[in-house]
Amino acid sequence: MKTAIVTDSTAYIPKDVRDRLRIRMIPLSVAFGGETYREEVDISAEQFFEKIKQHKELPTTSQPAVGEFVELFTSLREEGYDAVISIHLSSGISGTYQGALTAGNMVDGLNVYAYDSEISCMAQGFYAIEAAKMALDGKTPEEIIARIDEMKKTLRAYFMVDDLAHLQRGGRLTGAQAFIGGLLQIKPLLHFENKVIVPFEKIRTRKKAIKRIEELLAEDAAKGVPLKAAIIHANRLDEAEQWKQQLSSLYPNVEFSISYFGPVIATHLGEGALGLTWYQP
Repeated sequence: MKTAIVTDSTAYIPKDVRDRLRIRMIPLSVAFGGETYREEVDISAEQFFEKIKQHKELPTTSQPAVGEFVELFTSLREEGYDAVISIHLSSGISGTYQGALTAGNMVDGLNVYAYDSEISCMAQGFYAIEAAKMALDGKTPEEIIARIDEMKKTLRAYFMVDDLAHLQRGGRLTGAQAFIGGLLQIKPLLHFENKVIVPFEKIRTRKKAIKRIEELLAEDAAKGVPLKAAIIHANRLDEAEQWKQQLSSLYPNVEFSISYFGPVIATHLGEGALGLTWYQP
């Protein structure tokens, strides 16, 4: 059986990695006024942060149309694939997963397995990369999904934002939480729980929030097992690189990489957001 792996742009997997592992990517979009851009296709993270400085209003974000999924799945069937595993950002913050599910039922002659990562960014990317490696090794869709389910048990992800207003305006955090947070200058530590973004702990400063994330990593790293981790930043590459250097020297059993919050997710988190995700390979 020949299985294709699809994910959406919010996994922010570099194009060279996608090409090497034959991961197909379907983009979400951001719109500034009347102009719509598909992230990772028409607009990069760097271009997005430049553009957002030129606009007073926050951009809006949108998921791929069901027709785009149908088109992609149909082309994969024509390429000789028997099955598709389509891995998407949390259904609690986007309808992308539902779109893949709907489209999968519209394409005959192809088994489509839509998979809700229940998360986003490189945490979602980890699932897609693992799935793609297994697909290239000829593993069945059932074996691949069982492995991703296994990964979910050890995967952790925590992030902090500089400004809660983006999350509030995007409807991802309640107004009361944003108001209280802004008033007290809180840098809440956030995570995904039951598919949505919720505060993990309320912390007063950025420095303390970063330290708390380090403590959470240390709990798992102390077990001595190998871990794979990704530092995720919103236009803070220098800070991410320094953090990687520092953490790599402390935890030799953890393999660190650097990723980023691209246009769609950065619209909701804002510039300056920083996160860390890890799992046991």
